[in-house]
Amino acid sequence: MLLVASVTVLVAYGGLCAFMYRVQDQLVFPRPPPARPTLPVHRTAEGHVLVYRPAAPDAKVVVYFHGNGEQLAGTSWLASRFAERGFGFAAIEYPGYGDAPGSVGEASILAAAEAGLVHLTSVLGVRREQLVLFGQSLGTGVAVALAAKGWGAQVLLVSPYTSLPDVAAPAFWFLPVRLLLKHRFDSTARAGDVKQPALVIHSKADEVIPVALGQALHAKLPNASLVLVDRAQHNDVIDRGEVWTAIDTFLGRPVGRE
Repeated sequence: MLLVASVTVLVAYGGLCAFMYRVQDQLVFPRPPPARPTLPVHRTAEGHVLVYRPAAPDAKVVVYFHGNGEQLAGTSWLASRFAERGFGFAAIEYPGYGDAPGSVGEASILAAAEAGLVHLTSVLGVRREQLVLFGQSLGTGVAVALAAKGWGAQVLLVSPYTSLPDVAAPAFWFLPVRLLLKHRFDSTARAGDVKQPALVIHSKADEVIPVALGQALHAKLPNASLVLVDRAQHNDVIDRGEVWTAIDTFLGRPVGRE
């Protein structure tokens, strides 16, 4: 009887692991209902979707990579914040989000992100030295991966992580997450190749991505500053005044925008 019970438990556990492997895309990439962006929309030669609001010809252009529950339709307020500071703004959609074609996944997201950067520089006339890569939450893994390939003159990371398995393993402690997870976004492995100045911002009370992961990534980046924020959570840290003060200092406001 004990053997039968043990086999039953193992079979059930194996079934749970198989189920979680199959549905992980929905868990890692929970997409909101598609909505139309209000910013000007562009498409790359491959069909990838991005929005772009230019500023002065020589101004920095902040390229935003959003979190897993966001889409381009929710980026207008960020574009306005950066426009107030004299910066251009762009955001590149992930495949499967909004009306962007394709299937979502780490490889497809990174391919779309790089295609968007190529479009900005080769078609829309933005110089590579104007680009600032800005990732938030899931998007920090995208920003780090592209920065490690030489994109961006500066890198801004809000609520970053070391890797997705490091985030998921504590929440799903009863599963072999590090074996099951297909999408890894291993920023720790890529951090040493990010030579650009970087700013890491993390809330001490982040309930989604523990601050220890942001601190650990900061320690691996060769040229990074760290700002820790009190009394904020994962989704509202970007709303804090001290965060925007840190961003202003890091990016530098154009003359006349003080």
